[in-house]
Amino acid sequence: MKPIRVQPRLFAAVLMVFPAAADTFVLRNANIHTVSGPTISAGSIVVENGKIADVGAKVVTPKGARVIDLKGLDVYPGMIDSATEIGLTEIFSVREMNDISDLGLFKPQLRAAVAVNPASEHIPVTRANGITTVVTMPGGGIICGQSALLHLDGWTTEDMTLRRSAAMQLDFPQIQTGGGLRGGRRGGGATVPYAEARRRYEQQMKELDDFFDDARRYQRARAARASGVKIDLKLEAMVPVLEGKLPVLVRADRERTIREAIKFAEKQKIRMILQHADEALKLASELKTAGIPVTLGPTQRLPDDEDDPYDKPFTTPGELFKAGVKFAFGTFGPTASMHPRNLPYQAAFAEAFGLPHEEALRAVTINAAQILGVADQIGSIEKGKLADLIVTDGDPLEAKTQIKQMFIQGKSVDLDSKHYRLYQKYLNRP
Repeated sequence: MKPIRVQPRLFAAVLMVFPAAADTFVLRNANIHTVSGPTISAGSIVVENGKIADVGAKVVTPKGARVIDLKGLDVYPGMIDSATEIGLTEIFSVREMNDISDLGLFKPQLRAAVAVNPASEHIPVTRANGITTVVTMPGGGIICGQSALLHLDGWTTEDMTLRRSAAMQLDFPQIQTGGGLRGGRRGGGATVPYAEARRRYEQQMKELDDFFDDARRYQRARAARASGVKIDLKLEAMVPVLEGKLPVLVRADRERTIREAIKFAEKQKIRMILQHADEALKLASELKTAGIPVTLGPTQRLPDDEDDPYDKPFTTPGELFKAGVKFAFGTFGPTASMHPRNLPYQAAFAEAFGLPHEEALRAVTINAAQILGVADQIGSIEKGKLADLIVTDGDPLEAKTQIKQMFIQGKSVDLDSKHYRLYQKYLNRP
């Protein structure tokens, strides 16, 4: 079959000619950035049934496969946002449009996946910037529920779900007195006396320990098939956590809280992924020794405390890399300042302040997949993995780069979004 030369401005026409369905096709003559290995110049990728069947400088084109010539363009694995609330909130200030949290301190049986809105306007806006996969998280309470790993394409949540239960979400208790600066802004709410804040923290820690003890007793009783043991949905949801099958996303910002969280994880023998972790660098050696990976929050923000260096959020990723701590980036959005579409620029800011470029790219691709335990499916361009691919005209971490085409599980995905439609509307205004 004669190759089809695809120019950037003709991508829309190509999408009309070829229906968006998983089939057999070849991306040819592209610079392939595998992330897991060296870049392949003028290489080809064979996609069959939604997966990468072959990749390399010289591949055999299957008979009858359509060929897309990408001369001069680049192919990267789709990016992964390791912490979002996408699909659970539309307009943050409107209560009826938020399904992030539910009542109660301990809700491990709740699953974020069932509350995701596949028609959210945030989804096309996010994927238009090269993000193909996100972790969407519940909130509220101490054990908030189960985060979901989602592809950003699909008519239903079942279509989108890559892993229905990707991790258990735990907001670790901390001593909160109110006031102070957080992200350069004065904290809200009244100041609480330290003694009262300490008492509240100790009470929550006792409740957390007791809940884990109850879950372990339930686990033993169920394993022994003890008579009279009734199914308890809350405790049943904790069994995969106690067995080490389901990791726990532990949100802990401050040094003291992170230290206590590490001790708790060791005591309970759970697979911990430290989340947000503004002061993770202070405990880098402990994190490395314990093998605890980190999901870092946005870099494009002010320091947390008024005495912090101005560039602390920018330099922390590079310093963690030097310390040997594995990490990925999460935007924790979609709020206005932390929207998932900004994920590549969060990594780029870290690169500008010491993080090597290869590691910045890995932090939004293969590192995220490895931390979540899905590196055999996504995160790099390798034979046998899902064909989550983005075609670009440059480095996806640079703001000037355009995403020309996207494939999620081998399916060509529409890159239109509300932002682009508004751009066209006002560009062409009378």
